[in-house]
Amino acid sequence: MSAGKVAVLGAGSWGTAFSIVLADAGNDVALWARREEVAATINAERANVDYLPGIQLPPTVSATHDVEQALAGAEVVVFATPSQTFRANLAEWAPHVPAQAVMVSLMKGVELGTLKRMSEVVQEVTGAGEERIAVVSGPNLAKEIARREPAASVVACADEDVAKQLQARMHSAAFRPYTSVDVLGCELGGAYKNVVALSVGMAVGLGFGDNSTASIITRGLAETARLAMRLGANPLTLMGLAGLGDLVATCSSPLSRNRTFGEKLGLGMSTEDIYASTRQVAEGAKSCSSLRALADSQGVDAPIAIYVDDVVAGRITVLQMMDEILARAPKAETD
Repeated sequence: MSAGKVAVLGAGSWGTAFSIVLADAGNDVALWARREEVAATINAERANVDYLPGIQLPPTVSATHDVEQALAGAEVVVFATPSQTFRANLAEWAPHVPAQAVMVSLMKGVELGTLKRMSEVVQEVTGAGEERIAVVSGPNLAKEIARREPAASVVACADEDVAKQLQARMHSAAFRPYTSVDVLGCELGGAYKNVVALSVGMAVGLGFGDNSTASIITRGLAETARLAMRLGANPLTLMGLAGLGDLVATCSSPLSRNRTFGEKLGLGMSTEDIYASTRQVAEGAKSCSSLRALADSQGVDAPIAIYVDDVVAGRITVLQMMDEILARAPKAETD
């Protein structure tokens, strides 16, 4: 798979940042924007001023509002939209995706209702084989990636050769991708860390310090691993970039949308007020109920997902959540 055209569908902060990665690696990138004015501004000013102000885009990134134009001749198609609207979008895009193109998900969520991971949604909607479906996951905060700060990630595909080909198309001076065949583990690690980050943000909003946040991160990793391994993931994936790495970055950085969302909950804002105050999507707030349901369907104990879902839905307060977590019956750490 030689360098050529890559279509990136979604011109939010992560889609735009990943377009920079792809361009730096030698690809011509067509960046599709849902809003026509965003595409026009990107092309005129060479920057996405709505999501990544001050970051100049490489000349090999061009934006368009026409999805057919973006997809025409693309060898790789990258999806970077909110996970809960992805299926509807993909149903419109699928007829225009080139027949042999490899499709890559950057999304970190589990679909409400179906409890499907994004790679499963791609397979269902497009009918593509697993060798044409990949995911990218890791500690990749969009603003830092866009600034070309050194970072690593995982590109996972059931076909290892395809993962290696994608790796070559993403490897730039500042971005180091590793390969994996554990698509399931990478996706669950990416989705679950958002829920854990919400919980960490709540603790920060309440004024708690590093002991509290470290405890939540560690127990969140254990919860993620329980579910992922029950579903068949490789436990080493959860110890790697798509697991622990992504978890630490998302829980620790003020750049994290999910941690920031949780912090606002901890400060007393309601979910509705937070949604009204930002155009950015915190995937954990949308996926906490689906991850809770997925864990329940597998008989996996998932207290963080349960309590975060209850707080986001307004059934309990953040203080009640902390009290109830601490009141849980003590047990061995490895149970």
